[in-house]
Amino acid sequence: MKISLVIPAFNEERLLGATLERINAARVVFGAAAWDSELIVCDNNSTDRTAEIARDGGALVVHEPVNQIDRARNRGAAAATGDWLLFIDADSLPSPELFTDLVAAIRGGRCLAGGSTVCIEAGPAARLISGGWNLLSRARRWMAGSFIFCEAAVFRRIGGFSTELYA
Repeated sequence: MKISLVIPAFNEERLLGATLERINAARVVFGAAAWDSELIVCDNNSTDRTAEIARDGGALVVHEPVNQIDRARNRGAAAATGDWLLFIDADSLPSPELFTDLVAAIRGGRCLAGGSTVCIEAGPAARLISGGWNLLSRARRWMAGSFIFCEAAVFRRIGGFSTELYA
């Protein structure tokens, strides 16, 4: 089994380093599950040091010249060689526990795709907004774009993310 972690990134030099550190620390979960993993950052036409930081963090860097997150996700997925794709936003800080839950969901054999709730630790207003989003997303079965996983064959069969919508 191999999982491809795809990070779309536009001018993320300020936050990307911490994200890559957290992801690389949490990737030990995949090794413990006897899975291979790869890290891909799609530089979505950045004008800062995003690509350099991504390379320094151990990522394969691919480029998407049209600024649209779904195009960046699709471009990263096109470079991926894993059986499963995991899309993580460049400003996210996933934990080993979240990756452990991901492994369990995939091994459970009952899903083709999934996501997680979000937690924004930026004060009471942000926590209230993220709490509201989490309630709504659970009720409507919507996935937050910051953490989406999908079986790669299914992703390719449906044509990836729609580029007709902005997000």
